[in-house]
Amino acid sequence: MHGTILNGSKNVFEVECEDGNIRDCSIKGKILKSAQGYYNPLAPGDLVNIDDRTLEEKKGQILDLLPRKNEFVRWNIKKRQPQLLAANLDYLLIVTTPDEPPFRPRFIDRALAQAEYEGIEPVIVCNKYDLPAAQDDVFQERLKVWEDIGYKVIRSSARSGEGIEELAHLIENKLSAFVGQSGVGKSSIINVLDNNVVLKTGSLSQKYGKGTHTTTKGTLIHLQLDEALMGGLKGSIADIIDTPGVRRFLLHDIAEENLHLYFKEFQPYIGKCGFGMSCSHTHEKDCAVRKAVEEGEISPIRYESWLRITEEMRSGNFED
Repeated sequence: MHGTILNGSKNVFEVECEDGNIRDCSIKGKILKSAQGYYNPLAPGDLVNIDDRTLEEKKGQILDLLPRKNEFVRWNIKKRQPQLLAANLDYLLIVTTPDEPPFRPRFIDRALAQAEYEGIEPVIVCNKYDLPAAQDDVFQERLKVWEDIGYKVIRSSARSGEGIEELAHLIENKLSAFVGQSGVGKSSIINVLDNNVVLKTGSLSQKYGKGTHTTTKGTLIHLQLDEALMGGLKGSIADIIDTPGVRRFLLHDIAEENLHLYFKEFQPYIGKCGFGMSCSHTHEKDCAVRKAVEEGEISPIRYESWLRITEEMRSGNFED
C-alpha cells in the first residue's frame, strides 16, 4: 500500500495511506537503504510503500521509499548530519520579518541557494509587514534586490490580513513548505489561511529578540482555504508542511567553490571570466562577475552576501 509521510520522530512515522487511514509505522529492519546518511531518514511529503498486515490496527511497517521529486535539506550542526525538512515540494515558502525577530537577509540567501540546488521554486514571504520596521529603506532595498533577480516576494501580515489572499491563491492545490527562523509567524499564517486549523503560536524571547520554538517537528497539514480568501469559492485546498523554526540555516551538499552556481544572477557570467571556470570572482583581472557588479548587473548587496557565506563555509564560523 502507498502512503504519504505526515510527520515522525524516533523512527515512528504517521503515514496517510491510500485507503484513507492514518497509520503509525516503523521502518522494517530500521534502515531504509535509499535514505541512509541523513539525521532523519524520512520527511513530511515523502511517499512510501507500507505493509499494513500487522497484529495491531492502525499500525504498519514502512518497506521502502518511492523516488523523490525533490527534497529540502539543511545541515544540522548539532547532529553533524544533513536533516531532511520536506520532500516532493511545489514551493518553498521562506518566511522572514522586518523585525520581531530581527531581519536576517543572509538566512534568506542561504535558503534560496539551497532551493536552487534542489530545483525547488522558492517564494519569499515577508510576514509582519504591518510593523513600522517594514518601511525601513535598507529593508525595502533588500526586498527589491530579490524581486529584481526574479524571486517572488509576498508582503504579508497574519495580523492585518495583508498579502494572505495572494498567498492562498499561490499555494492552492500545491504542496508547499514553510521554512524560517523561530518567531517569524509560520503557524500564525497557517491559522489565518484555514480557520479550522489552530496551531500553537509562540512569543518572542525578550532577552534575545528571537522566537521560541512552537513547532517541534515538521508536519504535513491539509488546509481547507478560507473561502473569504478565495473569492467566496468553497472547497479550495492546499497542503502545507510546517517545519520547526531554525535560528541558523546552513547549506548542505554545496561545495564552497560551487556556491556561485546557485546565486542565479551570477549564472550568465559563469565561465566568461579571463580565468574561465577557475576564477574565484574575488580578485582576478577580467572577472565577468565582478565586472557585472561594477556595472550594476549584479547587486553589490548580493555579491557581498555571497562573499560572506563563502567565507563562513571556508572558516566554519557561521552567524545566526
